[in-house]
Amino acid sequence: MNLPQNVVLKEVGPRDGLQNEKGLIETKDKIQWIDQLSESGLNYIEVSSFVHPKWIPQLADAGEVLKSIKRQKDVTYAALIPNIQGLMRALEVGIDEASVFMSASESHNQSNINKTIDATFPVLKEVVEEAKKANLTVRGYVSTVIGCPFEGPIAPEKVLRVVDALLEMGVTEVSLGDTIGVAVPTQVEQLLTLLFNHFSPSLFAMHFHDTRGTAIANIVKSLEMGITTFDSSVGGLGGCPYAKGATGNVATEDVLYLLSEMGIETRVQMESIINAGFFIEQKIGRNLVSKQMEIARKERG
Repeated sequence: MNLPQNVVLKEVGPRDGLQNEKGLIETKDKIQWIDQLSESGLNYIEVSSFVHPKWIPQLADAGEVLKSIKRQKDVTYAALIPNIQGLMRALEVGIDEASVFMSASESHNQSNINKTIDATFPVLKEVVEEAKKANLTVRGYVSTVIGCPFEGPIAPEKVLRVVDALLEMGVTEVSLGDTIGVAVPTQVEQLLTLLFNHFSPSLFAMHFHDTRGTAIANIVKSLEMGITTFDSSVGGLGGCPYAKGATGNVATEDVLYLLSEMGIETRVQMESIINAGFFIEQKIGRNLVSKQMEIARKERG
């Protein structure tokens, strides 16, 4: 197997992980959790979202969280930014990277953003331009790159069109999301083959949900094809409020085990991630269901 020596894990639990939790997590607990993650060896944490609080009440405290966390100098602290108003709020409290988002599926984009794909482009372009003026890097999320809860399978060419537009705007990285967790390695290979005919693999990250238990297999295929950045969430927390049936992200600790046993360096400490998992599961009131959390729970009695 042709594998990279190093991989970057981008922790999205505090945003993508918590946004689907029905019970509100106290702000102080979010801050403590993020501080734990900052000391785990992770160099990237997506802290929260500046989407209007009426849409995602769980993340209404984004500003307070970002003002209160203990920032480590080697960690990038990012936030999801829907529009220019959200960016202005984020700049007031300080972020290192702005994450914009849209879908490859027209129906999911309408459900998630309430706009057509074509109408979304100028909104995001304004955010990208203003973020770069503020010396931020900008990440672009593309959702439903394999399948859509409304439209079914998504043609890779639809993904290419959105990716092309985002990179033309000036985003520095595109995260390709299997939002409802339907992908299998052959589909991942088909999509990445098309994209890599046009763009460098270094421009992409993969964002897998583990709805059907195929996320790890998809990560291995992505590694083989040259991807070296993956999004994950402690304990497999997560889901999309606008994609029925979407379950959690692939668990950070399960990806960490895979990479470690394959001899791929991440600099992330497994014990610290597991401890952060036990902390947040107490706050949400249920056990997290990743493989490594289950093993650790048995070992700790």
